Amino acid sequence: MKHLIPKALRSLAFALCAVAASPGAQAAGSAADLAPTPQMGFNNWNSTHCRTEFNEAMIRGIADKFIELGLKDAGYTYVNIDDCWAESERDADGNLVVDAKRFPHGLKALADYIHSKGLKFGVYTSAGAHTCATTEEGGFPGALHHEKQDAALFASFGVDYLKYDNCNNENIDARIRYRAMGEALRATGRPIFYSLCEWGENKPWLWGGEPVGAQSWRTTGDISDNYKSMLENYERNVELAGNGGHGRWNDPDMLEVGNGGMSDAEYRSHFSLWAIMAAPLLIGTDLRTIKPEALKILLNKEVIAVDQDALGEQGWRVRHDAATGVDVIVKPLGDGSRAVVVFNSGEAVRDVAVAAKDLRLKPGSYVVRDLWRHGETRGDGAIKIKLAPHASAMYRISAA
Repeated sequence: MKHLIPKALRSLAFALCAVAASPGAQAAGSAADLAPTPQMGFNNWNSTHCRTEFNEAMIRGIADKFIELGLKDAGYTYVNIDDCWAESERDADGNLVVDAKRFPHGLKALADYIHSKGLKFGVYTSAGAHTCATTEEGGFPGALHHEKQDAALFASFGVDYLKYDNCNNENIDARIRYRAMGEALRATGRPIFYSLCEWGENKPWLWGGEPVGAQSWRTTGDISDNYKSMLENYERNVELAGNGGHGRWNDPDMLEVGNGGMSDAEYRSHFSLWAIMAAPLLIGTDLRTIKPEALKILLNKEVIAVDQDALGEQGWRVRHDAATGVDVIVKPLGDGSRAVVVFNSGEAVRDVAVAAKDLRLKPGSYVVRDLWRHGETRGDGAIKIKLAPHASAMYRISAA
């Protein structure tokens, strides 16, 4: 069982020292300035891949839905496009060319539209010769050996966010490839959030900050819209508490909430686990057709507040019972309270009891607020709950 408070304090000190020591901190906004909390927004990949519905009209419609559905007010900021936005070849000058069929007005106009909504715009490319996707027409050029040229182009579009993938990388050391783009982004003078999509292959949580210059890094392979995949990504990411913090977030991949492959209970677990792990909250479903229950999950401001807490701690798993499938994760919060997720990953209903001492609570009186049922109880901070398979409960525990 992990000792929560000492490790949490060490993690916080490490994160603060890393920010203070950052040599490029003032070039285009420090990591802490760009990412004081995990990024929130949208990415189209999980809902569209390279299909024809991924186009300018869709992305403008998503930006409209951010406003209409209250997502902007809830903290969602980035509207990001993924692979397949470019033509299959660069132009005569070596520049990437925007696919005129998908985006007839170009990406600068799209960025301007998204900015007019008070939102931010993100693009995708790969740290390889080609990106990851292929279509009947072929693949798409990556940024390897074109880092400065592509970064300057993205800045000219008004890009605020870059997702940088790992395909077709010619076996060049990841730290070299990702540092080259990080330096190129900073050289533009535009503050651009830098998200590594290295899949956790070379432990980017150990080197993705300075001098590489990223604000988040994938710790897992791609997520799929099913419970098994979500659970696998959670299991890999939850062990990395202490390697994340202000401006350096562990990323177990985008949200699948609303795409239909999991139950509502599983989606609530998905959202709760990502929030308590201080993971990016990037919506992966088409908001133009989202169902009310999925939207309700994504708009739970009490859960979002845990993810976006100013202390910047990733939750620590303090119980992992392989026999029952019950996990307990605790996240210290900036106001002195703490968030707790009790998760039943198994296939049977479980009666779960968590004592106050297991949550590192001093003897006293506490308010335990259920963040999904929005009710409160008072007591010593202990939790008792019956959980269905794959379900979870989430709480905020504060001194009474």
